[in-house]
Amino acid sequence: MTLFHNAKNSKISLKKNEIHLWQVNPFKITQATLLNNYKDLLTDDETKKQQRYKFTPDRHDALITRAFVRDLLSYYADIAPKDWRFDKGEKDKPEIVNPPLPLRFNLSHTKGLIICAVTLTDDIGCDVENTTRSNDVLAIANRYFSAIETKELFSLSKEQQRHRFFDYWTLKESYIKAWGLGLAIPLKDFSFIIDNTEPDKAHDPFISINENIKSNIQLSFAAHRNDDQKLWRSWLFYPNNEHRIALSIRASQNNQEIDYKLRFFESIPLSKVTEIK
Repeated sequence: MTLFHNAKNSKISLKKNEIHLWQVNPFKITQATLLNNYKDLLTDDETKKQQRYKFTPDRHDALITRAFVRDLLSYYADIAPKDWRFDKGEKDKPEIVNPPLPLRFNLSHTKGLIICAVTLTDDIGCDVENTTRSNDVLAIANRYFSAIETKELFSLSKEQQRHRFFDYWTLKESYIKAWGLGLAIPLKDFSFIIDNTEPDKAHDPFISINENIKSNIQLSFAAHRNDDQKLWRSWLFYPNNEHRIALSIRASQNNQEIDYKLRFFESIPLSKVTEIK
């Protein structure tokens, strides 16, 4: 369902216990006028960072990423996309300067997809990975995954191992991004346990992202890791055959008792927003 076409004053309601997951495919945006409009949104510092990328596709993605987050945030507040200001928070995580609402957001991008998760108040992290890239999943798992995760991975067939590797990797990235501490948190210090009884629709091209979710995911910690699994909820999403998305959110109360509502949006910044039903 398309919500807005060039609707500068249109707004999207974000309620408590809602999580909005936005996505944009940078390959779909090639119109010169749009790209020039995106450049006008960036600060001088953002422009310098965008221009530092050596390769044209990387500069293209960086431009769209900055325009994307500025545009989508303006659907929640009476602030023009160009007027948002950002700074590093206490955990070195990008935060909105003087937000009109307690908006929290997190960005991630990979080849062919850029995402942003938005919520109110709570720490949130997201990650997207392109699953077609070549890598030695078992070697990476041995180095970075917990014993629980590695044991499960090695019990699977070769094809299943690759799928489950990206499940674990995106989940672990989403957790450390919610904290905003990066690899200061050793990846072996926490484990994700995924319910294998949930239907696996990851490679069904006729299933949309809002139907293609795994939510029965548990999180456990090493004894020396000071964290509480009751505060966390995580999800896996399969938007298409090439990408895996994970989302983790940390609440200030028992998160297992919160009934979260997920909404999904696809955007062409400064042009169109479609809610994925």
